[in-house]
Amino acid sequence: MSAYVIVGYNPKEKNSLQQYADSVPETLTNYFGKVIAKGDAEQLHGTFDYQIQVILSFPSKEHAANWYHSPEYQQLIEIRNTGMDSQFQLIG
Repeated sequence: MSAYVIVGYNPKEKNSLQQYADSVPETLTNYFGKVIAKGDAEQLHGTFDYQIQVILSFPSKEHAANWYHSPEYQQLIEIRNTGMDSQFQLIG
């Protein structure tokens, strides 16, 4: 069953955010992850603190969790946290 990682974020530091964005796609490859949507969120109901949303698709919850905890992705955490305030959710 497919799984999704939903990311909400607000940019903080442009250069770090760009470095992170340029590096993430390579980390997805080994886990068959794909970016299926990215952009400003239009609030339809309720409150949400994150301006931009990203949806990543994986073949399974295991693939998604393995990607997030992979050494390749974990190396990007410091850059990510410098570049953005974020929240990650795994659905699957």
